[in-house]
Amino acid sequence: MLLKALTLAAFTGTLFFSLDLPDLGIGSPAPAVDVKLKDVVGGERSLKDIASDNGLLVIFSCNTCPFVIGHDGSEGWQKRYPDLAKLCATDKIGFVLVNSNDGKRDEGDGYVDMQRQYKLQNYGGHYLLDQGHVLADAYGARTTPHVFLYNKDLKLVYKGAIDDNVDDSKAVTKPYLRNAIAAMMQCQPAEPATTRNIGCGIKRAAPEQ
Repeated sequence: MLLKALTLAAFTGTLFFSLDLPDLGIGSPAPAVDVKLKDVVGGERSLKDIASDNGLLVIFSCNTCPFVIGHDGSEGWQKRYPDLAKLCATDKIGFVLVNSNDGKRDEGDGYVDMQRQYKLQNYGGHYLLDQGHVLADAYGARTTPHVFLYNKDLKLVYKGAIDDNVDDSKAVTKPYLRNAIAAMMQCQPAEPATTRNIGCGIKRAAPEQ
C-alpha cells in the first residue's frame, strides 16, 4: 500500500511553484485562528469559531485528490471523515476540513463542488474554502490530506497522516489520529506525535507577477 501511495504522490504531489513553508512544531500555537473563511454549511467562520471545549482537528483536504476520494480499488481517506467528525463531536473537539486548492477551483475544487462533496459524503463538521491558501501557508500544509490536532489551549499535539492504510479502513493497523485524540483526552502526549503525511500536493495558485 505504501509503495503505491508514494508512487502516486510522486505523480500528483508537485506544487505549481516553489514556496518556503513553515514546519510547525509539537506544542506550537495554532496560527491564523481569526481568519474568516467561507463555510459550505453557510456563512464565514474562523478556526477559533470552530474550536470546541477540548480542542480542534484541522484536516487539509480537497475534492479531487485520489488519496482523499479513492482510486482503482483504494478507498481513500474521505470515507473516514464522517466517523472522525462524530468522534470529535462526542469528545467536544471542533472538526474542520480546509480546501486550499486554488489551482483547481475550476476543476472540481470550487465552492459549489465543495458543497456537493460535503453532502454526498456526509462529511459532518465544517468545510472551509481557503481562498488564497492563507491557512495552508500558515500551517505549512503540504498535502491532501494533512492533519493537525490541537488541544483545548490550541497547542499542536499531533500532525501528519490519519492512519497507515489509505486503501482499506478495515486493514488499518496504526490509527495514528484516533490514538492521538484518545491520548489528548487523557491529557497524555500522542505517540507518535508526528507521522509522515502522504497525499497529493496542495495545488496553490502561482502569485501574480
